[in-house]
Amino acid sequence: MYEGKTIAVVVPAHNEEKLIGQVLDTMPDFVDCIIVVDDASTDCTSDIVASYRRRLTDRLVLVRHTHNQGVGAAIVTGYKQALLKHSDVVAVMAGDGQMDPDDLVRLVTPIVRGEAEYVKGNRLFRGESWQMIPHTRYLGNSVLSLLTKIASGYWHIADSQSGYTAAARVALERLNLDVIYQRYGMPNDVLIKLNVGNFRVRDVSVRPVYDIGEVSGIRLRKVIPTISWLLLRGFFWRLKEKYVIRDFHPLIFFYCMGLTLFPAGSIFGCYLFFYRLFVGTVATTTALFAAFLIISGLQSLFFAMFFDMDYNKHLK
Repeated sequence: MYEGKTIAVVVPAHNEEKLIGQVLDTMPDFVDCIIVVDDASTDCTSDIVASYRRRLTDRLVLVRHTHNQGVGAAIVTGYKQALLKHSDVVAVMAGDGQMDPDDLVRLVTPIVRGEAEYVKGNRLFRGESWQMIPHTRYLGNSVLSLLTKIASGYWHIADSQSGYTAAARVALERLNLDVIYQRYGMPNDVLIKLNVGNFRVRDVSVRPVYDIGEVSGIRLRKVIPTISWLLLRGFFWRLKEKYVIRDFHPLIFFYCMGLTLFPAGSIFGCYLFFYRLFVGTVATTTALFAAFLIISGLQSLFFAMFFDMDYNKHLK
């Protein structure tokens, strides 16, 4: 227990025979329940975890998926197990050893003290992150973090792809766990759904851990388009649920204007540019009209984002 609250840690694992033992060996003593979810590993991951169960009988739970469902699905399975055990706080630590166990107390403390319902580890706060994280992943993460800010409404959250998280029991009970995205975009999807539920989310600094023998299955060429589409759908779903169905807000009008005028002006401006380049002159008033559409669209989008930021500022 930690400050009178029971703590569970979900460990999603797929083919992590090299590092799963290290994760279990370094788990902090205040953790009451360790739930390892083996997502249909083809190596000895389950056998290694089973050997630890003989020493950690009261703390360790092993759940096996019969077929690979994705890291998000493994975490959801772990969440459900933790809820069955009535855990007060449920954290997630990957089975590849990339999450420093010393940082766990920093994640659970705001929840235990009633300051937040969801806490995310942020690897970008630290100056050494640029040197430690592969640059392509760092830049890809930065792009997705910016898009996640817009889609989720949590403008103060960065490092959206960090899976090192902790959640309060009340948040997990109110989320529909069965509809959460099951693969790498799960943290983004969870933030969108938490925002609709008006849960407080906080970033805390965690140490990035790389080059310890882990093998990443992330392919940015596939991940960025997939998660971008997930965020686009989640963005419109959040606007509908939060600002139309549950509490009507005029920012909807600004988003509608911006998402109509800016693309229309951009397309029209491109048409005029190529017309001028290959056909002939363009009337000044016509060019000014295209510029008017673009500027008006951008202003509307900025106003909508400002209203969204202001509306959610209490969720820090």
